[in-house]
Amino acid sequence: MPRQEREKSSSGIYHVMLRGINRQDLFEDNADRQRFIDTLGHYKTISGFSLYGYCLMSNHVHLLVKEADESISAGIKRISSSFVYWYNQKYSRCGHLFQERYKSEPVESEDYFLTVLRYIHQNPVKAGIVKDLFEYKWSSYQEYMGSPYIADVDFALGIFSADRAKAIELFMKHSEENTDVKCLEIEENSGLSDDEVLIYMKQLGVQTASQLQRLEREKRDGILKTIKGLEGVSIRQLARITGISKSVIGRI
Repeated sequence: MPRQEREKSSSGIYHVMLRGINRQDLFEDNADRQRFIDTLGHYKTISGFSLYGYCLMSNHVHLLVKEADESISAGIKRISSSFVYWYNQKYSRCGHLFQERYKSEPVESEDYFLTVLRYIHQNPVKAGIVKDLFEYKWSSYQEYMGSPYIADVDFALGIFSADRAKAIELFMKHSEENTDVKCLEIEENSGLSDDEVLIYMKQLGVQTASQLQRLEREKRDGILKTIKGLEGVSIRQLARITGISKSVIGRI
């Protein structure tokens, strides 16, 4: 069955979401997150697209971008290919990291542009990672508050006011508004709970995490592979349940 053609944006602006394959975590540590941001900035310059907002979550990334001469699809391919090559070398792995087809939606109006940007920045708060937008280092929100690094902040701030200080004040107020609007929402409810994973582990003959840790390496690795093969089980969740490091599980 042919893929549905992406909806084109007359403004050239898109909200893009990249997901980890099988909901896999994309970042093992802050060095991985910084590498992705640096990669994003590098290919932003090469591809010529504008980057109005971004947010790195555990297993997905949100971007608010405007394409230039090169299509957004080409730019996203450059970014993902470069990061995956680096990631696979670092963790001695091979294969895909991102879900093959990223999600996107056109952003046609000024109102929806600000809605999407707010939604992107509020992701860590909604997920309970931080209580305040400014606490989260891995989004473009801090760039709007101070010196921009890779985000093109002038367009959004200019919507609020020509006076920079006033624009930032109004931007902060808008960003902190409590809203239930969802844009390209990621579905996480289909994953297994920790209790469900533990029950499955017991069905495999392992009663506790400490018992799993004491198993012969080959048998331990086989059990971890089997559990990780379940729909919706992430490396982070498996590490949390078993007490085995994410890097070890990733290599397995």
